[in-house]
Amino acid sequence: MTHLKDLPFSTLQFYATAPYPCSYLEHRQARSQVATPSHLINADVYSSLVQNGFRRSGIFTYRPYCDGCQACTPVRVQANEFTPNRSQQRAWKRHGNLVTHVTSLAYMPDHYELYLRYQSARHAGGGMDQDSRDQYAQFLLQSKVNTRLVEFREPDGTLRMVSIIDVLDDGLSSVYTFYDPDVPGASYGTYNILWQIEQTRQIGMHYVYLGYWIRESRKMAYKINFRPLQALRMGRWEAL
Repeated sequence: MTHLKDLPFSTLQFYATAPYPCSYLEHRQARSQVATPSHLINADVYSSLVQNGFRRSGIFTYRPYCDGCQACTPVRVQANEFTPNRSQQRAWKRHGNLVTHVTSLAYMPDHYELYLRYQSARHAGGGMDQDSRDQYAQFLLQSKVNTRLVEFREPDGTLRMVSIIDVLDDGLSSVYTFYDPDVPGASYGTYNILWQIEQTRQIGMHYVYLGYWIRESRKMAYKINFRPLQALRMGRWEAL
């Protein structure tokens, strides 16, 4: 892990949270290292933090800081070298009729309704399926960096997916995506990452940051399919 003294953020402070139950590995305790104060973390600073393994949840910028565990591995796709496999090609073709609309962060009732349906179907019992409107807004609609909300709709206007994306100085950071869980055989999540890779290419940048990959977690397994993939280990990005 990169040492704090090596980070070029002399005005920031970093603190470790108390232990809490790990969301990905059963019977494990997790801790996070949080960068503060949030009002000093602008787009440029945040880009550097992401390059050093940090992520964002609302206005909180953090990275794993667990005692005796380094299972969470930051990963990023090399957009210009990426070649889709057959399954990804099928997903791209199947959902290529979706109409995208890129906008700033804003509350929309149908977004919130889709979010609750997604959480109930994919993460039932995790607590987020009971999120209030305010909790939803704090989680996804608060940002002090360069953030975009992307809608994916059918040509008839039916909402299928919403993605929150941060724009960095070297690429895009995938913050959170939720989608219609009731369409049989759909591959919305795969299509979303492919769309982000293509957007990264179009704007002349290099990477799509996918957050953390955990070898032992089935929830994170999909990330390994987007190659070439780089991992941050011992302060250096290298091929995974």
